[in-house]
Amino acid sequence: MSPMPDRPLTPSIVPFPEAGSRPKLLDRVRNAVRARHYSRRTENTYVHWIRRFIVFHHKKHPSTMGAPEIGAFLSWLATARRVSASTQNQALSALLFLYRHVLRIEIGAIEQVPRAKMAHRVPVVLSIEEVGNILTHLQGTMWLIGALLYGAGLRLQECLELRVKDLDFDQHQIVVRRGKGQKDRVTMLPLAIEKRLGTHLQDVKRQHERDLADGFGRAVPPFALDRKYPKAATAWGWQFVFPAARICRDPRFGPPSRYHLHESVVQKAVAEAARLAGMTKRVGPHVMRSVSA
Repeated sequence: MSPMPDRPLTPSIVPFPEAGSRPKLLDRVRNAVRARHYSRRTENTYVHWIRRFIVFHHKKHPSTMGAPEIGAFLSWLATARRVSASTQNQALSALLFLYRHVLRIEIGAIEQVPRAKMAHRVPVVLSIEEVGNILTHLQGTMWLIGALLYGAGLRLQECLELRVKDLDFDQHQIVVRRGKGQKDRVTMLPLAIEKRLGTHLQDVKRQHERDLADGFGRAVPPFALDRKYPKAATAWGWQFVFPAARICRDPRFGPPSRYHLHESVVQKAVAEAARLAGMTKRVGPHVMRSVSA
């Protein structure tokens, strides 16, 4: 695992450049990422590593550098910072994106900047009893999310991005939008959690109605849906099932909106629940999907 300083940092709010002005390099990176419909996590990660690469080389512009400088940076990450192979490859992917899709510069043969060899590890698999012990130490919204990860086989991001309209209580189904590989799929809605999930949605709807009364009540719609359907962002069906506690005021997402819970909140809750359950396995939200009979 890489140390805390090597994790991608949440970028500060950067306004879009004025019309006619040439955007700054990192703004060009953001625009190139968004043009390809990559995730917000990928955008933050790429910007983070490109910024670190520039700072490492004393703020030289990347257009004046190439494969040797990339190799030096990756070697420093591996030797001085002792990052994992996955972290090193993540940094390489960000820099290759910069040169190929933003600067349009050929940096030479890929062999000059080889990818680190990934370690093959045995996956962590929980028993049904272990999952039950973890769930007993989760409360409220965190219990619902944990139960959906286990019972519906959802990935964490898929669960957090669920909209109210994606839940079909009559058919006991969940529609997962743009899952892995940008593919939609249908999975089961466990009967055991339907009642608690229904109660949770009633609370979310009351919060949404309060937001509307205060002049907000907007959820961030996917892509440009709000231009095609101007009222979609405030419609009940488009609200997140697990909304964040605070209004998001990042101008990248338009007017003040209520986004979904951040994944780190769930990750910390599951890790703490596993600790309270006395487990020595390294448990995260993704592991809740891997259960042995």
